[in-house]
Amino acid sequence: MIDWRAIDTVLLDMDGTLLDLHFDSHFWLEHLPRRYVELHQLDEATQEAVRSRVLHEQGTLNWYSLAYWSRELDLDIVALKREIQHLIGLRGDALDFLKWLKQAHPRVVLATNADRESLELKLPLTGLEEYVDAIVSSADLGVPKEDQEFWFALQEVEDFDPARTLFIDDNPRVLESAREFGIRYLLGIQQPDSTKPERELEEFIALQRFAAILPGNEPPLAPEAEEGGVHG
Repeated sequence: MIDWRAIDTVLLDMDGTLLDLHFDSHFWLEHLPRRYVELHQLDEATQEAVRSRVLHEQGTLNWYSLAYWSRELDLDIVALKREIQHLIGLRGDALDFLKWLKQAHPRVVLATNADRESLELKLPLTGLEEYVDAIVSSADLGVPKEDQEFWFALQEVEDFDPARTLFIDDNPRVLESAREFGIRYLLGIQQPDSTKPERELEEFIALQRFAAILPGNEPPLAPEAEEGGVHG
């Protein structure tokens, strides 16, 4: 699937790609609305209003900014996240993939929409820093990955060649933006949240396991090919 000799740079998303998206899904759609109601002593029905308010900002820098939500909801969002930080964890074979990349020596960049407060919470718990050469947050660049401006700004920081770059992300909108910019190798994630069903992406190959793209893990030949029944 991937000719690693043609890859100089690997750009990796964090949440839903390297890390299980269950933590974030549960926090924003369940834990935060519930705690908001409890701490502000409001009616239970207010939970749905909080969910709607959060989802309204989807795809913007505000959506990813813990400082923004702390101000808007008058809560310590980081403290609330720490209440369920035990849910933060790597997806499947992400660690094996990162270890292989470290040995294979492409430049590995964590390109995430998570802001610095989120990174300060998750990096010590996951050890991702050990396996990447750089970490770039969309908050650093002032624009989310969904927008073309992100990629131009990232290229100024990293000077990568889009034709020799692999980018893996669970968000189809982000993958579309990366494709428009010209990144040649694009892969999605089949099951970003371990508690939700697998999904297929209409326009991108979605990985179930990272092992599928490592050398030596190509799909096996059909039985007739193995027996010499197919010639080419």
